[in-house]
Amino acid sequence: MTAKKWGQMAAGLICMLSISSPQYVWTLFTPHLRTELSLGAPALQVTFSILIVVQTLFSPVQGWIARHVVPRVLIGAGVIVTGLSWVAAAQVHSLAMLYMTYGLLGGIGTGIVYVGVVSLLMEWFPENRGMAAGMGAAGYGMGAMLTTFPIAHMMAASGWRSTMVVFGLLIAVTGTVAACFLYRPDAHALSTRQQVLWGANTAQVVRSPIFWLMFFMMATMATSGLMVTSQLAQIAADKGIAHLMVWGMAALPLAMTLDRIANGLTRPMFGWISDRIGRELTMTIAFMLEAVALACWIGLSSHPVLFVLLSGVVFLGWGEIFSLFPATLTDTFGTRDASRNYGILYMAQGVGAILGGPLAAWLHEATGGNWGPVFACAIGGDILTATLAFAVLRPMRKRYMARSHIHS
Repeated sequence: MTAKKWGQMAAGLICMLSISSPQYVWTLFTPHLRTELSLGAPALQVTFSILIVVQTLFSPVQGWIARHVVPRVLIGAGVIVTGLSWVAAAQVHSLAMLYMTYGLLGGIGTGIVYVGVVSLLMEWFPENRGMAAGMGAAGYGMGAMLTTFPIAHMMAASGWRSTMVVFGLLIAVTGTVAACFLYRPDAHALSTRQQVLWGANTAQVVRSPIFWLMFFMMATMATSGLMVTSQLAQIAADKGIAHLMVWGMAALPLAMTLDRIANGLTRPMFGWISDRIGRELTMTIAFMLEAVALACWIGLSSHPVLFVLLSGVVFLGWGEIFSLFPATLTDTFGTRDASRNYGILYMAQGVGAILGGPLAAWLHEATGGNWGPVFACAIGGDILTATLAFAVLRPMRKRYMARSHIHS
Protein backbone atom coordinates (compact mmCIF):
# COMPACT_ATOMS: atom_id res chain seq x y z
CA MET A 1 0.00 0.00 0.00
CA THR A 2 2.77 2.45 0.92
CA ALA A 3 4.58 1.96 -2.40
CA LYS A 4 1.32 2.45 -4.32
CA LYS A 5 0.52 5.65 -2.43
CA TRP A 6 3.90 7.19 -3.15
CA GLY A 7 3.79 6.00 -6.74
CA GLN A 8 0.54 7.91 -7.16
CA MET A 9 2.14 10.92 -5.49
CA ALA A 10 5.05 10.82 -7.95
CA ALA A 11 2.80 10.50 -11.02
CA GLY A 12 0.52 13.27 -9.77
CA LEU A 13 3.47 15.58 -9.16
CA ILE A 14 4.77 15.06 -12.70
CA CYS A 15 1.34 15.96 -14.09
CA MET A 16 1.34 19.13 -11.97
CA LEU A 17 4.90 20.00 -12.99
CA SER A 18 3.95 19.71 -16.65
CA ILE A 19 1.09 22.26 -16.48
CA SER A 20 2.59 24.93 -14.22
CA SER A 21 4.30 27.06 -16.89
CA PRO A 22 1.16 28.77 -18.30
CA GLN A 23 0.59 30.49 -14.96
CA TYR A 24 4.10 30.93 -13.62
CA VAL A 25 6.06 31.77 -16.79
CA TRP A 26 3.40 34.11 -18.20
CA THR A 27 5.31 37.17 -17.02
CA LEU A 28 8.26 36.28 -19.32
CA PHE A 29 6.02 36.52 -22.38
CA THR A 30 4.38 39.84 -21.50
CA PRO A 31 7.11 42.21 -22.81
CA HIS A 32 7.19 40.41 -26.19
CA LEU A 33 3.39 40.28 -26.45
CA ARG A 34 3.02 43.98 -25.57
CA THR A 35 5.50 44.94 -28.28
CA GLU A 36 4.29 42.66 -31.09
CA LEU A 37 0.56 43.07 -30.50
CA SER A 38 0.79 46.78 -29.45
CA LEU A 39 -1.05 46.25 -26.17
CA GLY A 40 -1.33 48.11 -22.88
CA ALA A 41 -0.58 46.27 -19.67
CA PRO A 42 -4.18 46.12 -18.30
CA ALA A 43 -5.57 44.66 -21.55
CA LEU A 44 -2.76 42.11 -21.79
CA GLN A 45 -3.14 41.06 -18.15
CA VAL A 46 -6.77 40.15 -18.85
CA THR A 47 -5.28 37.07 -20.57
CA PHE A 48 -3.77 35.96 -17.27
CA SER A 49 -7.02 36.63 -15.45
CA ILE A 50 -8.99 34.58 -17.99
CA LEU A 51 -6.55 31.69 -17.49
CA ILE A 52 -7.06 31.70 -13.72
CA VAL A 53 -10.78 32.55 -13.74
CA VAL A 54 -11.60 29.77 -16.20
CA GLN A 55 -9.32 27.39 -14.32
CA THR A 56 -11.32 28.07 -11.17
CA LEU A 57 -14.78 28.72 -12.67
CA PHE A 58 -15.07 25.20 -14.02
CA SER A 59 -13.44 23.56 -11.02
CA PRO A 60 -16.77 22.58 -9.33
CA VAL A 61 -17.80 20.81 -12.56
CA GLN A 62 -14.37 19.25 -12.82
CA GLY A 63 -14.66 18.09 -9.21
CA TRP A 64 -17.96 16.39 -10.07
CA ILE A 65 -16.53 14.83 -13.25
CA ALA A 66 -13.56 13.53 -11.23
CA ARG A 67 -15.98 11.30 -9.32
CA HIS A 68 -17.22 9.64 -12.52
CA VAL A 69 -14.21 9.51 -14.87
CA VAL A 70 -11.07 7.50 -14.19
CA PRO A 71 -8.13 9.77 -13.27
CA ARG A 72 -5.82 8.77 -16.10
CA VAL A 73 -8.42 9.73 -18.72
CA LEU A 74 -9.53 12.98 -17.08
CA ILE A 75 -6.08 14.25 -16.15
CA GLY A 76 -4.54 13.03 -19.41
CA ALA A 77 -7.13 15.05 -21.33
CA GLY A 78 -6.33 18.09 -19.19
CA VAL A 79 -2.59 18.06 -19.94
CA ILE A 80 -3.24 17.62 -23.66
CA VAL A 81 -5.60 20.61 -23.69
CA THR A 82 -3.02 22.65 -21.74
CA GLY A 83 -0.26 21.84 -24.20
CA LEU A 84 -2.46 22.60 -27.19
CA SER A 85 -3.35 25.98 -25.67
CA TRP A 86 0.30 27.04 -26.04
CA VAL A 87 0.63 25.61 -29.54
CA ALA A 88 -2.51 27.52 -30.56
CA ALA A 89 -1.42 30.72 -28.76
CA ALA A 90 1.80 30.71 -30.78
CA GLN A 91 -0.27 31.34 -33.93
CA VAL A 92 -2.29 34.36 -32.71
CA HIS A 93 -2.17 37.87 -34.16
CA SER A 94 -4.92 39.50 -32.11
CA LEU A 95 -5.77 40.07 -28.47
CA ALA A 96 -9.09 38.23 -28.82
CA MET A 97 -7.36 35.08 -30.07
CA LEU A 98 -4.82 35.32 -27.24
CA TYR A 99 -7.72 35.42 -24.80
CA MET A 100 -9.29 32.35 -26.43
CA THR A 101 -6.12 30.23 -26.63
CA TYR A 102 -3.77 31.08 -23.79
CA GLY A 103 -6.58 32.21 -21.49
CA LEU A 104 -9.71 30.13 -22.14
CA LEU A 105 -8.20 26.89 -23.45
CA GLY A 106 -5.29 27.03 -20.99
CA GLY A 107 -7.65 27.64 -18.08
CA ILE A 108 -9.80 24.63 -18.95
CA GLY A 109 -6.79 22.32 -19.25
CA THR A 110 -4.93 23.42 -16.14
CA GLY A 111 -8.13 23.41 -14.08
CA ILE A 112 -8.89 19.79 -15.00
CA VAL A 113 -5.41 18.65 -13.98
CA TYR A 114 -5.13 20.74 -10.82
CA VAL A 115 -8.45 19.78 -9.23
CA GLY A 116 -8.13 16.18 -10.40
CA VAL A 117 -4.65 15.64 -8.94
CA VAL A 118 -5.26 17.37 -5.60
CA SER A 119 -8.53 15.47 -5.07
CA LEU A 120 -6.91 12.16 -5.99
CA LEU A 121 -3.95 12.62 -3.65
CA MET A 122 -6.22 13.49 -0.74
CA GLU A 123 -8.01 10.19 -1.40
CA TRP A 124 -4.72 8.31 -1.17
CA PHE A 125 -3.58 10.14 1.99
CA PRO A 126 -6.79 10.58 4.04
CA GLU A 127 -4.98 10.95 7.38
CA ASN A 128 -2.50 13.54 6.09
CA ARG A 129 -4.66 15.73 3.89
CA GLY A 130 -2.63 18.87 4.58
CA MET A 131 0.57 17.19 3.44
CA ALA A 132 -1.10 15.53 0.44
CA ALA A 133 -2.76 18.72 -0.80
CA GLY A 134 0.50 20.56 -0.19
CA MET A 135 2.58 18.08 -2.15
CA GLY A 136 0.18 18.17 -5.09
CA ALA A 137 0.11 21.95 -5.05
CA ALA A 138 3.92 21.99 -4.72
CA GLY A 139 4.24 20.26 -8.07
CA TYR A 140 2.21 23.04 -9.65
CA GLY A 141 4.14 25.74 -7.82
CA MET A 142 7.60 24.34 -8.58
CA GLY A 143 7.15 23.06 -12.12
CA ALA A 144 8.12 26.32 -13.80
CA MET A 145 11.42 26.16 -11.90
CA LEU A 146 12.51 23.65 -14.56
CA THR A 147 11.31 25.73 -17.50
CA THR A 148 12.04 29.37 -16.60
CA PHE A 149 15.65 29.56 -17.82
CA PRO A 150 15.10 27.29 -20.88
CA ILE A 151 12.08 29.35 -21.95
CA ALA A 152 13.95 32.64 -21.41
CA HIS A 153 16.93 31.38 -23.42
CA MET A 154 14.83 29.97 -26.25
CA MET A 155 12.80 33.19 -26.53
CA ALA A 156 16.02 35.16 -26.85
CA ALA A 157 17.27 32.81 -29.57
CA SER A 158 14.11 31.83 -31.48
CA GLY A 159 11.31 34.16 -30.44
CA TRP A 160 8.23 33.62 -28.30
CA ARG A 161 6.18 31.81 -30.95
CA SER A 162 8.62 28.95 -31.50
CA THR A 163 9.12 28.73 -27.74
CA MET A 164 5.41 28.28 -27.11
CA VAL A 165 5.12 25.53 -29.72
CA VAL A 166 8.06 23.53 -28.38
CA PHE A 167 7.11 23.81 -24.73
CA GLY A 168 3.42 23.27 -25.48
CA LEU A 169 4.28 19.90 -27.02
CA LEU A 170 6.51 19.08 -24.03
CA ILE A 171 3.64 19.86 -21.66
CA ALA A 172 1.30 17.50 -23.52
CA VAL A 173 3.74 14.60 -23.87
CA THR A 174 5.18 14.70 -20.35
CA GLY A 175 1.84 15.06 -18.60
CA THR A 176 0.09 12.41 -20.69
CA VAL A 177 2.74 9.78 -19.94
CA ALA A 178 2.52 10.47 -16.19
CA ALA A 179 -1.30 10.46 -16.23
CA CYS A 180 -1.32 6.88 -17.56
CA PHE A 181 -0.16 5.68 -14.13
CA LEU A 182 -2.92 7.34 -12.08
CA TYR A 183 -5.79 5.42 -10.49
CA ARG A 184 -8.01 5.61 -7.43
CA PRO A 185 -7.42 3.55 -4.29
CA ASP A 186 -9.68 0.52 -4.19
CA ALA A 187 -11.88 -0.24 -1.20
CA HIS A 188 -9.54 -2.94 0.12
CA ALA A 189 -6.50 -0.63 0.07
CA LEU A 190 -7.84 1.65 2.82
CA SER A 191 -8.81 0.92 6.36
CA THR A 192 -12.51 0.74 7.25
CA ARG A 193 -12.38 4.14 8.96
CA GLN A 194 -10.71 5.72 5.93
CA GLN A 195 -13.38 4.35 3.56
CA VAL A 196 -16.27 6.11 5.32
CA LEU A 197 -17.59 9.13 3.43
CA TRP A 198 -18.63 11.56 6.13
CA GLY A 199 -19.70 15.14 6.46
CA ALA A 200 -21.88 17.69 4.69
CA ASN A 201 -22.91 17.69 1.04
CA THR A 202 -22.13 20.63 -1.23
CA ALA A 203 -25.57 22.21 -0.84
CA GLN A 204 -25.07 22.33 2.93
CA VAL A 205 -21.49 23.58 2.62
CA VAL A 206 -22.34 26.61 0.47
CA ARG A 207 -24.97 27.68 3.00
CA SER A 208 -22.40 27.82 5.77
CA PRO A 209 -20.87 31.19 6.82
CA ILE A 210 -17.61 29.34 7.46
CA PHE A 211 -17.32 28.44 3.80
CA TRP A 212 -17.80 32.02 2.65
CA LEU A 213 -15.35 33.32 5.23
CA MET A 214 -12.79 30.87 3.84
CA PHE A 215 -13.70 31.96 0.30
CA PHE A 216 -13.08 35.62 1.17
CA MET A 217 -9.79 34.77 2.89
CA MET A 218 -8.52 32.66 0.01
CA ALA A 219 -9.51 35.32 -2.55
CA THR A 220 -7.72 38.01 -0.54
CA MET A 221 -4.54 35.97 -0.22
CA ALA A 222 -4.69 34.90 -3.88
CA THR A 223 -4.79 38.57 -4.91
CA SER A 224 -1.38 39.41 -3.45
CA GLY A 225 0.37 36.33 -4.81
CA LEU A 226 -1.12 36.55 -8.28
CA MET A 227 -0.30 40.26 -8.43
CA VAL A 228 3.39 39.38 -8.02
CA THR A 229 3.13 36.34 -10.34
CA SER A 230 1.55 38.30 -13.20
CA GLN A 231 3.43 41.60 -12.77
CA LEU A 232 6.93 40.45 -11.78
CA ALA A 233 8.52 41.35 -15.12
CA GLN A 234 6.95 44.83 -15.03
CA ILE A 235 8.01 45.37 -11.42
CA ALA A 236 11.58 44.32 -12.28
CA ALA A 237 11.62 46.65 -15.30
CA ASP A 238 10.30 49.60 -13.28
CA LYS A 239 12.92 49.03 -10.60
CA GLY A 240 15.72 48.77 -13.18
CA ILE A 241 16.40 45.14 -12.26
CA ALA A 242 15.17 43.23 -15.32
CA HIS A 243 18.41 43.29 -17.30
CA LEU A 244 20.90 43.17 -14.43
CA MET A 245 22.99 40.15 -13.45
CA VAL A 246 22.99 38.51 -10.01
CA TRP A 247 25.59 35.82 -9.26
CA GLY A 248 26.33 35.54 -12.98
CA MET A 249 22.67 35.03 -13.98
CA ALA A 250 19.95 37.34 -15.29
CA ALA A 251 18.09 38.76 -12.29
CA LEU A 252 14.51 38.25 -13.56
CA PRO A 253 14.64 34.53 -14.48
CA LEU A 254 16.77 33.90 -11.38
CA ALA A 255 14.11 35.53 -9.20
CA MET A 256 11.41 33.52 -10.95
CA THR A 257 13.32 30.27 -10.41
CA LEU A 258 13.84 31.02 -6.72
CA ASP A 259 10.16 31.96 -6.46
CA ARG A 260 9.14 28.59 -7.91
CA ILE A 261 11.32 26.75 -5.39
CA ALA A 262 9.87 28.71 -2.46
CA ASN A 263 6.35 28.47 -3.88
CA GLY A 264 6.68 24.71 -4.08
CA LEU A 265 8.39 24.07 -0.76
CA THR A 266 5.94 26.17 1.23
CA ARG A 267 2.94 24.04 0.27
CA PRO A 268 3.92 20.68 1.78
CA MET A 269 5.92 22.41 4.54
CA PHE A 270 3.04 24.47 5.89
CA GLY A 271 0.63 21.63 5.14
CA TRP A 272 2.74 19.35 7.33
CA ILE A 273 3.01 22.02 10.05
CA SER A 274 -0.76 22.54 10.00
CA ASP A 275 -1.33 18.79 10.48
CA ARG A 276 0.49 19.23 13.81
CA ILE A 277 -0.23 22.69 15.24
CA GLY A 278 -3.61 23.40 13.62
CA ARG A 279 -4.79 25.03 10.41
CA GLU A 280 -5.68 28.50 11.68
CA LEU A 281 -2.50 29.08 13.67
CA THR A 282 -0.46 28.02 10.65
CA MET A 283 -2.47 30.41 8.46
CA THR A 284 -1.80 33.29 10.83
CA ILE A 285 1.96 32.66 10.80
CA ALA A 286 2.19 32.19 7.03
CA PHE A 287 -0.03 35.13 6.07
CA MET A 288 1.85 37.52 8.35
CA LEU A 289 5.11 36.28 6.81
CA GLU A 290 3.70 37.23 3.41
CA ALA A 291 2.80 40.73 4.62
CA VAL A 292 6.24 41.35 6.12
CA ALA A 293 7.98 39.97 3.03
CA LEU A 294 5.98 42.22 0.68
CA ALA A 295 6.75 45.29 2.79
CA CYS A 296 10.49 44.52 2.83
CA TRP A 297 10.53 43.64 -0.87
CA ILE A 298 8.96 46.86 -2.11
CA GLY A 299 11.12 48.88 0.25
CA LEU A 300 14.40 47.24 -0.78
CA SER A 301 13.61 46.21 -4.35
CA SER A 302 16.11 48.57 -5.96
CA HIS A 303 18.93 46.32 -4.71
CA PRO A 304 19.30 43.44 -7.23
CA VAL A 305 20.32 40.72 -4.74
CA LEU A 306 17.60 41.67 -2.26
CA PHE A 307 15.06 41.86 -5.07
CA VAL A 308 15.84 38.24 -5.96
CA LEU A 309 15.99 36.90 -2.40
CA LEU A 310 12.95 38.72 -1.02
CA SER A 311 10.80 37.72 -3.98
CA GLY A 312 11.41 34.14 -2.84
CA VAL A 313 10.32 34.96 0.71
CA VAL A 314 7.13 36.53 -0.69
CA PHE A 315 6.21 33.24 -2.33
CA LEU A 316 7.21 31.29 0.78
CA GLY A 317 4.44 33.16 2.60
CA TRP A 318 1.88 32.84 -0.18
CA GLY A 319 1.84 29.44 -1.88
CA GLU A 320 0.68 27.53 1.20
CA ILE A 321 -2.90 28.70 0.63
CA PHE A 322 -3.21 25.82 -1.81
CA SER A 323 -2.56 23.28 0.93
CA LEU A 324 -4.09 24.98 3.98
CA PHE A 325 -7.49 25.87 2.50
CA PRO A 326 -8.36 22.49 0.92
CA ALA A 327 -7.24 20.65 4.07
CA THR A 328 -9.21 23.01 6.34
CA LEU A 329 -12.27 22.68 4.11
CA THR A 330 -12.21 18.87 4.24
CA ASP A 331 -11.46 18.84 7.97
CA THR A 332 -14.54 21.00 8.53
CA PHE A 333 -17.11 19.64 6.10
CA GLY A 334 -15.91 16.09 5.52
CA THR A 335 -15.13 13.83 2.61
CA ARG A 336 -18.62 13.25 1.16
CA ASP A 337 -18.34 15.94 -1.54
CA ALA A 338 -14.72 16.94 -0.97
CA SER A 339 -13.78 17.31 -4.65
CA ARG A 340 -16.81 19.43 -5.52
CA ASN A 341 -16.51 21.50 -2.34
CA TYR A 342 -12.88 22.32 -3.08
CA GLY A 343 -13.79 23.08 -6.69
CA ILE A 344 -16.13 25.82 -5.48
CA LEU A 345 -13.65 27.18 -2.96
CA TYR A 346 -10.93 27.16 -5.62
CA MET A 347 -12.97 29.74 -7.55
CA ALA A 348 -11.63 32.25 -5.01
CA GLN A 349 -8.37 32.18 -6.94
CA GLY A 350 -10.29 33.52 -9.95
CA VAL A 351 -11.37 36.54 -7.92
CA GLY A 352 -7.74 37.03 -6.90
CA ALA A 353 -6.63 36.85 -10.53
CA ILE A 354 -8.91 39.73 -11.50
CA LEU A 355 -7.84 41.89 -8.57
CA GLY A 356 -4.16 40.98 -8.85
CA GLY A 357 -3.99 41.04 -12.66
CA PRO A 358 -5.68 43.75 -14.75
CA LEU A 359 -6.96 45.79 -11.78
CA ALA A 360 -3.49 45.90 -10.20
CA ALA A 361 -2.02 46.92 -13.58
CA TRP A 362 -4.69 49.62 -13.91
CA LEU A 363 -3.97 50.97 -10.40
CA HIS A 364 -0.26 51.02 -11.21
CA GLU A 365 -0.87 53.05 -14.37
CA ALA A 366 -3.52 55.30 -12.75
CA THR A 367 -1.04 56.33 -10.03
CA GLY A 368 1.65 57.31 -12.51
CA GLY A 369 3.58 54.05 -12.45
CA ASN A 370 3.71 53.90 -8.65
CA TRP A 371 3.70 50.40 -7.13
CA GLY A 372 3.20 51.76 -3.59
CA PRO A 373 -0.64 51.75 -3.62
CA VAL A 374 -0.73 48.28 -5.19
CA PHE A 375 1.55 46.82 -2.53
CA ALA A 376 -0.28 48.67 0.24
CA CYS A 377 -3.53 46.96 -0.77
CA ALA A 378 -1.82 43.56 -0.93
CA ILE A 379 -0.11 43.97 2.46
CA GLY A 380 -3.32 45.18 4.09
CA GLY A 381 -5.17 42.18 2.70
CA ASP A 382 -2.55 39.79 4.09
CA ILE A 383 -2.74 41.30 7.57
CA LEU A 384 -6.54 41.24 7.51
CA THR A 385 -6.60 37.58 6.46
CA ALA A 386 -4.06 36.55 9.10
CA THR A 387 -6.21 38.23 11.75
CA LEU A 388 -9.40 36.60 10.47
CA ALA A 389 -7.79 33.15 10.53
CA PHE A 390 -7.06 33.24 14.25
CA ALA A 391 -9.72 35.59 15.61
CA VAL A 392 -12.74 34.58 13.52
CA LEU A 393 -12.26 31.34 11.56
CA ARG A 394 -10.78 29.41 14.51
CA PRO A 395 -13.68 29.94 16.94
CA MET A 396 -16.28 29.53 14.17
CA ARG A 397 -14.86 26.17 13.19
CA LYS A 398 -14.66 25.02 16.81
CA ARG A 399 -18.33 25.79 17.35
CA TYR A 400 -19.33 24.12 14.09
CA MET A 401 -17.34 20.96 14.82
CA ALA A 402 -18.78 20.74 18.34
CA ARG A 403 -22.35 21.03 17.01
CA SER A 404 -21.81 18.59 14.17
CA HIS A 405 -19.79 16.01 16.11
CA ILE A 406 -17.65 15.52 13.00
CA HIS A 407 -14.35 13.77 13.35
CA SER A 408 -12.14 12.88 10.44
